[in-house]
Amino acid sequence: MDKVANDLFAEWNQEISTMSNGSLASDSRTKLAETKSRYATVSASLHSSEATMEPVLRQFRDHVLYLKHNLNAAAIGSLKGEATNIQNDIGRLLDQMNHSISEADAFIKTLK
Repeated sequence: MDKVANDLFAEWNQEISTMSNGSLASDSRTKLAETKSRYATVSASLHSSEATMEPVLRQFRDHVLYLKHNLNAAAIGSLKGEATNIQNDIGRLLDQMNHSISEADAFIKTLK
Protein backbone atom coordinates (compact mmCIF):
# COMPACT_ATOMS: atom_id res chain seq x y z
CA MET A 1 0.00 0.00 0.00
CA ASP A 2 2.78 2.42 0.90
CA LYS A 3 4.63 1.69 -2.34
CA VAL A 4 1.52 2.37 -4.43
CA ALA A 5 0.81 5.58 -2.54
CA ASN A 6 4.41 6.78 -2.87
CA ASP A 7 4.40 5.96 -6.58
CA LEU A 8 1.18 7.95 -7.03
CA PHE A 9 2.59 10.89 -5.08
CA ALA A 10 5.78 10.85 -7.19
CA GLU A 11 3.73 10.76 -10.39
CA TRP A 12 1.52 13.59 -9.12
CA ASN A 13 4.58 15.67 -8.24
CA GLN A 14 6.17 15.02 -11.63
CA GLU A 15 2.98 16.02 -13.45
CA ILE A 16 2.82 19.27 -11.48
CA SER A 17 6.23 20.19 -12.88
CA THR A 18 4.82 19.91 -16.41
CA MET A 19 1.97 22.37 -15.74
CA SER A 20 2.34 25.77 -17.39
CA ASN A 21 -0.36 27.51 -15.32
CA GLY A 22 1.35 28.58 -12.10
CA SER A 23 -1.89 29.03 -10.16
CA LEU A 24 -3.08 25.51 -11.00
CA ALA A 25 0.35 24.09 -10.24
CA SER A 26 0.45 25.86 -6.87
CA ASP A 27 -3.04 24.64 -5.96
CA SER A 28 -2.08 21.11 -7.02
CA ARG A 29 1.10 21.25 -4.85
CA THR A 30 -1.03 22.32 -1.87
CA LYS A 31 -3.46 19.45 -2.46
CA LEU A 32 -0.57 17.03 -2.85
CA ALA A 33 0.93 18.14 0.47
CA GLU A 34 -2.47 17.86 2.22
CA THR A 35 -3.09 14.43 0.73
CA LYS A 36 0.38 13.20 1.74
CA SER A 37 -0.24 14.44 5.28
CA ARG A 38 -3.64 12.70 5.52
CA TYR A 39 -2.17 9.55 4.02
CA ALA A 40 0.67 9.59 6.57
CA THR A 41 -1.91 9.59 9.38
CA VAL A 42 -3.87 6.73 7.83
CA SER A 43 -0.69 4.78 7.10
CA ALA A 44 0.58 5.20 10.66
CA SER A 45 -2.75 3.97 12.01
CA LEU A 46 -2.71 0.93 9.72
CA HIS A 47 0.87 0.08 10.64
CA SER A 48 -0.03 0.39 14.32
CA SER A 49 -2.97 -1.98 13.84
CA GLU A 50 -0.74 -4.35 11.89
CA ALA A 51 1.71 -4.50 14.79
CA THR A 52 -1.04 -5.63 17.17
CA MET A 53 -2.20 -8.38 14.80
CA GLU A 54 0.82 -10.66 15.21
CA PRO A 55 0.18 -11.62 18.86
CA VAL A 56 -3.48 -12.34 18.03
CA LEU A 57 -2.50 -14.39 14.97
CA ARG A 58 0.09 -16.27 17.03
CA GLN A 59 -2.57 -17.26 19.59
CA PHE A 60 -4.93 -18.23 16.77
CA ARG A 61 -2.24 -20.45 15.21
CA ASP A 62 -1.63 -22.06 18.63
CA HIS A 63 -5.32 -22.90 18.95
CA VAL A 64 -5.50 -24.27 15.41
CA LEU A 65 -2.46 -26.49 16.01
CA TYR A 66 -3.88 -27.65 19.35
CA LEU A 67 -7.15 -28.65 17.68
CA LYS A 68 -5.26 -30.36 14.85
CA HIS A 69 -3.18 -32.35 17.32
CA ASN A 70 -6.28 -33.42 19.25
CA LEU A 71 -7.93 -34.51 16.02
CA ASN A 72 -4.76 -36.42 15.08
CA ALA A 73 -4.76 -38.14 18.47
CA ALA A 74 -8.42 -39.09 18.05
CA ALA A 75 -7.78 -40.36 14.54
CA ILE A 76 -4.85 -42.46 15.70
CA GLY A 77 -6.95 -43.81 18.55
CA SER A 78 -9.65 -44.88 16.11
CA LEU A 79 -7.03 -46.49 13.87
CA LYS A 80 -5.90 -48.63 16.79
CA GLY A 81 -9.43 -49.96 17.13
CA GLU A 82 -9.60 -50.50 13.38
CA ALA A 83 -6.28 -52.37 13.44
CA THR A 84 -7.71 -54.72 16.07
CA ASN A 85 -10.75 -55.36 13.86
CA ILE A 86 -8.52 -56.07 10.87
CA GLN A 87 -6.38 -58.47 12.91
CA ASN A 88 -9.51 -60.29 14.06
CA ASP A 89 -10.75 -60.53 10.45
CA ILE A 90 -7.36 -61.90 9.35
CA GLY A 91 -7.47 -64.45 12.18
CA ARG A 92 -10.94 -65.64 11.08
CA LEU A 93 -9.77 -65.82 7.47
CA LEU A 94 -6.73 -67.92 8.46
CA ASP A 95 -8.98 -70.23 10.47
CA GLN A 96 -11.28 -70.66 7.46
CA MET A 97 -8.35 -71.27 5.15
CA ASN A 98 -6.84 -73.85 7.52
CA HIS A 99 -10.23 -75.57 7.78
CA SER A 100 -10.51 -75.66 3.96
CA ILE A 101 -6.98 -77.02 3.66
CA SER A 102 -7.79 -79.75 6.19
CA GLU A 103 -10.92 -80.71 4.26
CA ALA A 104 -8.95 -80.76 1.00
CA ASP A 105 -6.27 -82.96 2.61
CA ALA A 106 -8.96 -85.31 3.92
CA PHE A 107 -10.55 -85.50 0.47
CA ILE A 108 -7.20 -86.24 -1.17
CA LYS A 109 -6.56 -89.04 1.34
CA THR A 110 -9.84 -90.66 0.31
CA LEU A 111 -8.70 -90.76 -3.31
CA LYS A 112 -5.71 -92.99 -2.58
